[in-house]
Amino acid sequence: MTIAAESSTVTRVPFDPEIAPVLDAMAQNQQPALSRETLHLSREGADTLFPSAAEVIGDLPIDAVDLVIPGPEGAPDLEITVLTPRGHDATRAALPALYNIHGGGMIVGHRSWETARLVELVAELGVIAVNVEYRLAPEHPFPAGVEDCYAGVAWLSEHAAELGVDQDRIVVMGGSAGGGFSAAVALMARDRRGPAIAGQLLLCPMIDNTNTTVSSHQYAGIGTWTREANLLAWECVLGEELAYSTEAPAYAAPTRAADLSGLPPAFVEVGAAEPFRDEDVEYASRIWAVGGEAELHVWSGGFHGFDMYAPGSELTRAALASRFSWLRRILGQGPRTSTKPRTSTKPRTATSPARKGQQ
Repeated sequence: MTIAAESSTVTRVPFDPEIAPVLDAMAQNQQPALSRETLHLSREGADTLFPSAAEVIGDLPIDAVDLVIPGPEGAPDLEITVLTPRGHDATRAALPALYNIHGGGMIVGHRSWETARLVELVAELGVIAVNVEYRLAPEHPFPAGVEDCYAGVAWLSEHAAELGVDQDRIVVMGGSAGGGFSAAVALMARDRRGPAIAGQLLLCPMIDNTNTTVSSHQYAGIGTWTREANLLAWECVLGEELAYSTEAPAYAAPTRAADLSGLPPAFVEVGAAEPFRDEDVEYASRIWAVGGEAELHVWSGGFHGFDMYAPGSELTRAALASRFSWLRRILGQGPRTSTKPRTSTKPRTATSPARKGQQ
């Protein structure tokens, strides 16, 4: 097994002063560090930790429906949530779709955690959003999770007409582990000649299992997702032999892909003050190196998942404007006439999301 090398003392990029108090509040509400023994604490009640889709939607003209669809061959079925502009169906002009994969290091999390992010996108852009549930490690190590995610987007493409989705305008998206899965799904669709993917929206994607970059060392023991949590996650997903190895499969850790050509346009966003900064910058650079399309945003002072933890901050407003702009350009979708103010993504309780080392 190749072990991720430890680092000497490093100087961290400072957190943006407007959002730094979020981390201070977390430090005052210490929770057990994420470990195999405490994983259950981060999973208990995950599906009810955040408001329901109906509560998030409120009086917005959006419909939500939960469906059960086939999983990968020989694997359990998948649960998805479909969010559509109210009244949209197959009789109307087909709309673009955003296929979202939730975060959580591939070891915790639930799709409901990101309902607010998707509701805002549906309201702002008039698109359809599909939110998928996948199997978690270590109970279901690689390739279970990524195969679930691929099966879901393949189903979406195959059933696009009946959902009123434009099959040629499907974007895969996700934050953190969901961003890593989205990058992997784009690679799989290319290699397997699978569903057409119009773009990949990669928000602070978790893509490098080796944990050898400078930024991966800078945030040991601090932030919403720590180095320690990341080491644990990769070990749960890949097992001890491959956890930090350069021989890990590319569909687990997209940084391991030797060839990044022929991929759909990518939007790569990351904070400057988080562990995934350097691997994400490198990924965008490697796409450019083979003539691919990538738009990269590195937000000064942004910690991991800052938009979820500090939704009202100026940093989040700037990040959202950039995401919306890219999606409009990729999908050819103009803004809606009116939307609600951004819905808070805060959970029902203050304990679980503040757990040290949780995405």
